[in-house]
Amino acid sequence: MPPVPKPTKQFYDYLVIGGGSGGLASARRASGIHKASVALIEAQHRLGGTCVNVGCVPKKVMWNTASMAETLRDAPSYGFDLKAVPAFNWNFLKTKRDAYIKRLNGIYERNLDNDKVEHLQGWASFVGPNTVRVQQSETESYEVQAKNILIATGSHPIIPNIPGAELGIDSDGFFDLETQPKRVAVVGTGYIGIELAGIFNALGTQTTVFSRTKQILRSFDSIIKDNLLKEMEHTGVNFAFESKVKALSRSDSGIRIDYESAGQASSLEVDVVLWAIGRSPNVQKLNLEAAKIKTDEKGYVVVDQYQQTSTEGVLALGDACGNFELTPVAIAAGRRLSDRLFGGAKFATAKLDYENVPTVVFSHPTAGTVGLTEDEARAKFGDENVKTYTSKFVNMYFSMLDHKEPTAYKLVVTGPEEKVVGVHLFGRESDEILQGFGVAVRMGATKADFDNCVAIHPTAAEELVTMR
Repeated sequence: MPPVPKPTKQFYDYLVIGGGSGGLASARRASGIHKASVALIEAQHRLGGTCVNVGCVPKKVMWNTASMAETLRDAPSYGFDLKAVPAFNWNFLKTKRDAYIKRLNGIYERNLDNDKVEHLQGWASFVGPNTVRVQQSETESYEVQAKNILIATGSHPIIPNIPGAELGIDSDGFFDLETQPKRVAVVGTGYIGIELAGIFNALGTQTTVFSRTKQILRSFDSIIKDNLLKEMEHTGVNFAFESKVKALSRSDSGIRIDYESAGQASSLEVDVVLWAIGRSPNVQKLNLEAAKIKTDEKGYVVVDQYQQTSTEGVLALGDACGNFELTPVAIAAGRRLSDRLFGGAKFATAKLDYENVPTVVFSHPTAGTVGLTEDEARAKFGDENVKTYTSKFVNMYFSMLDHKEPTAYKLVVTGPEEKVVGVHLFGRESDEILQGFGVAVRMGATKADFDNCVAIHPTAAEELVTMR
């Protein structure tokens, strides 16, 4: 069903601002399971937020596409007589991908209706601690109240303040590209920049990545970021290290990037510049001051372990808070929050534990991590109390190929019992391997527990239970 033109109640048990993954999950749990009266406000004309519309879901479609291109290039080594690698039609895929996302938008709409959550359309802003104004147009608005209000407004990409910055696109704009560019510059080496650079490169776009340092994925363990950097360079991605983009300008055949690298002025001409330098919370239009809701120096809403803001009855989660900006984290936090607010004594202390959250980078190849990096573990427990087990090998998939792409794993353990406090995976299918080992880490598994599990052969994952 489409959004209702006006709320059917003046006062709700729960008012959710934001129709992304976290807001939807919390609203549906509160109404569908706990029978609270719930309304959800979304400013955009489609539900699902960043993840569904311009994030992880369409990104995974593009990653699958890029992986298909890699498989086609590998096929002759397995005896398939391909006269030529088939041409790729970017626009054809975009049309199918957009239709898929539109179907998902409809599913989310129906799910809200099934769980009896009222969908309100408009921009939300606080009038007071329990009152929100919904601006439907320049001339039309109304106010609605609730005992509990959730801020789940997500975040948006940052565009730098330099001359010509508007000539570039952000990660949202990546999904608006109608045709495949021949030359791309990606500015930023976080997981978004690295993922999109990998997609472009695998599909045949000449790709240059700009990094402020000599590293990529700086917060990840060295076994991931070092091996991935080498593999990306090997497969043709160009890197401008210790670089700072100074300006963009139009040229006769594209966009000119003026930048400094290691103190030297230089320039590069490309067809598309993609900014991937970070994200900022969507809180500017919320009028948080009216409800005395505190934010930190970066604008993120400050919350405690129960998602409670500085104002009683106002909660916040997900990217708006800046703590593990991952879709499954927002979903889990939203559901636990609704359990605590509306589930009675059984859920009185329900909250999300933000430790040992697994995450994956859909790079080429993939990488995954859960727990502490080696450096973090040594800082926390001391060098003498930390030990690592590593394995670097060639996945059997590459036995028939000339290129021997590496796979590298690391276990970080601590104490005499060798409790596993970090698992770091780099290599083919790391994304699918990590989930089960994330469960093991959360259960407090030791190295002996890993060793006591019989290996599945021949697999890459067996290396994790056979390390010596």
